Amino acid sequence: MSPVYAIIDAPIIAVIIGAAIILFGADQIPKLARSMGQAKKEFDAAVSTKTPPDAPVQDTAVPPSPAAPPSDPSASSAAPPPQ
Repeated sequence: MSPVYAIIDAPIIAVIIGAAIILFGADQIPKLARSMGQAKKEFDAAVSTKTPPDAPVQDTAVPPSPAAPPSDPSASSAAPPPQ
């Protein structure tokens, strides 16, 4: 079995380029290529900033700290500790 790109040779590429020029016009081809390149850059940037789905999610929230016991023993008998 031969790869697909081995079938595509110079005459076929010339026909494809000619058809693109006829369909889109010579002035639209650079704009089309530029917009495709920009879309690829944006896609690559979005993919690289995402975390992989099997990566563990890190919790950035800080848990509340437990209430510190009062340093004065007589103050603890006046009010019960918060729960």
